[in-house]
Amino acid sequence: MLKKILKSYDYSLIAVYLILCLFGLIMVYSASWSLAYRQDLPADYFYIKQIKNLIISVICFGLFALFPYRVYQNNKFLMPMMFGSVLLLLLIFAMGHTANNAQSWFRFGAASLQPAEFVKISVIIYLAAIYAKKQKYIDDFNRGVLPPIFFLAVVCFLIAIQPDIGSAFIIFMTGCCIIICSGMRLKTILKLIGLGLGIIIILALIVLILPDDLQKQIISPTRMGRITGFLNPFTDRGNTGHQLVNSFFAIGSGGVFGQGLGQGIQKLGYLPEAHTDFIIAVIAEELGIFGVLVVLLGLFFLIFKIILTGLRANNPFGALLCYGIAGLIGIQSFINLGGATGVIPITGVTLPFISYGGSSLMVMSILIGIVANVGMFTNYQRKYGKKETN
Repeated sequence: MLKKILKSYDYSLIAVYLILCLFGLIMVYSASWSLAYRQDLPADYFYIKQIKNLIISVICFGLFALFPYRVYQNNKFLMPMMFGSVLLLLLIFAMGHTANNAQSWFRFGAASLQPAEFVKISVIIYLAAIYAKKQKYIDDFNRGVLPPIFFLAVVCFLIAIQPDIGSAFIIFMTGCCIIICSGMRLKTILKLIGLGLGIIIILALIVLILPDDLQKQIISPTRMGRITGFLNPFTDRGNTGHQLVNSFFAIGSGGVFGQGLGQGIQKLGYLPEAHTDFIIAVIAEELGIFGVLVVLLGLFFLIFKIILTGLRANNPFGALLCYGIAGLIGIQSFINLGGATGVIPITGVTLPFISYGGSSLMVMSILIGIVANVGMFTNYQRKYGKKETN
């Protein structure tokens, strides 16, 4: 039986996942050694930490690839996960570590953990499970539509006020992907859009009538600077446009073939967050358009395979899990790449599987493990005719 189970996994999905992670590991070293040197650390400091992150992440991938995904649909799992996620986000305000003007991390000595990353898993599992259970009355606004959205709104609000607008937006849009794919009629979805627009208008009006000091806290110069830096980066290239301008220089100087691995200039103190938010700029500078294509094709392949796994799934829960995970990877990739290339304002999110960061890599690995498990159960049933029992 074990042999049949192992034959049922999609090894092309696993292979591309591992290739992207290893490629990211190489680029993290190339992008971070200069920063480590400037901070009086060993040149391989961030590289060694990322190796440890990768080992833990691959172990997590393996565990979740083996663990039956249908267990997540059980209320004994769902409820603790939901309340635990909210509790973690509340605790961050009492015990969290502040970095880059956001109180978003728990620090444990030299290690750190970002709860918002793990909430992405909670939101996908919870929304997929609840909407899969509510298929018979999916268009009933009070019973089928609103209860899961309330949980989504709460976690997005708690993350946004850290403030981590980028993660809140990614989680919100991922939730929207699951809602759109849940089987609701277009009429119900349009009602939701109308409700959402109404809430946005009300919140905007509330902000306008607040005292000036509170308005400045909400619409801070840092947040406004990201917008002005996005719209006119070269007019204030020494301040709000600094990151984007240097990202442009890195991408533009790479050309077709790049300057060569390790030969980039912008990471030498010019481009902030070169190993995290702007790692694609380092890839473009050093490996040219071919390096960028490796990343884009790898991410596109993963998203395609995850959607395909969802389409082949034997139950709504497995399908919605896959659609949510594909949506998350696609949305986060677009926001990271869009920020680095000036398509959208910079939000400070990592590039999945490539950027430095333990929490992000672990979460993405867990999600790929879940997809692998969904695909394994689907393939096992098709090949050997045994129904899922988990």
